[in-house]
Amino acid sequence: MADKTETPESTPMAQPEVVLVEKGAHAAYANFARVTATPEEVIMDFALNPNPFQAGKQEVEVSQRLIMNFYTAKRLLSALAMTLQRHEQTFGGVELDVRRRVATPPQGSNLPSGTLSSK
Repeated sequence: MADKTETPESTPMAQPEVVLVEKGAHAAYANFARVTATPEEVIMDFALNPNPFQAGKQEVEVSQRLIMNFYTAKRLLSALAMTLQRHEQTFGGVELDVRRRVATPPQGSNLPSGTLSSK
């Protein structure tokens, strides 16, 4: 009877355990994001736009820039998609068009016109 030797193909790879140290983490809020890319990297700029619905030209100062490779960007895309899916299953759809978020109250309602919908 021959001994069974394990080859790298037959042994499942153990997932590495990652422990996050958040002591020096910088938290920032952004309501504006821009994504650009080079052949090697994805670049994500984040900013705070104090007047997101203002018409005309606006200058918005980039406060954070993340640069990552496409493998990390794809993992981020997957994690964001799963997070958004769970949020929408719990709280309902996230409407990107602000005009669709504003509801016109039914006739005889006490709500002022343009009140945000509670959907």
